[in-house]
Amino acid sequence: MQKTVMNIKEMDRAITRMAHEIVEANKGVGDLCLIGIRTGGVPLAERLQQRIAAIEGEIPKTGVLDITLYRDDWSRLDQHPIVRKTEIPFSVDDRTVVLVDDVLYTGRTVRAALDAIMDLGRPRKIQLAVLVDRGRRELPIRADFSGLTLQTSADEHVNVYLNEIDGKDEVLLNRDE
Repeated sequence: MQKTVMNIKEMDRAITRMAHEIVEANKGVGDLCLIGIRTGGVPLAERLQQRIAAIEGEIPKTGVLDITLYRDDWSRLDQHPIVRKTEIPFSVDDRTVVLVDDVLYTGRTVRAALDAIMDLGRPRKIQLAVLVDRGRRELPIRADFSGLTLQTSADEHVNVYLNEIDGKDEVLLNRDE
């Protein structure tokens, strides 16, 4: 079974709302930076950057974080992990870092991202923005900003399709049958 839970317009509205919430929570752009977690978080961070720039007239710094070697399951994978480049051309020291990802599920990706960020410096604050929070956490991690919250079961999967990667914008909920 497959069900569309967000279409292109709903995704656009959610990202715009999240941008407003980020600006409001941080009282502007100031020392704010957006760091997208590869892969799905990168285009979302860029979209948030554009929306925040339109709201504030100031463009927040944006970076890309690869967490491959920080994952706690990479040694269990059948194939060798593909390590891509982390691209953060600014210091995270004393900044408010907004980590951006497409889906929050167990919390393990975010835990790995926190470890990777802390290896780069000492941010003043770290916040989390996700397009979809699907619940069922294994670690005590929560999103500060989310586009959609879904309560899912273990046999359900959330697939986020982004135009920059997949050629379309859509969020689907799939159930194993």
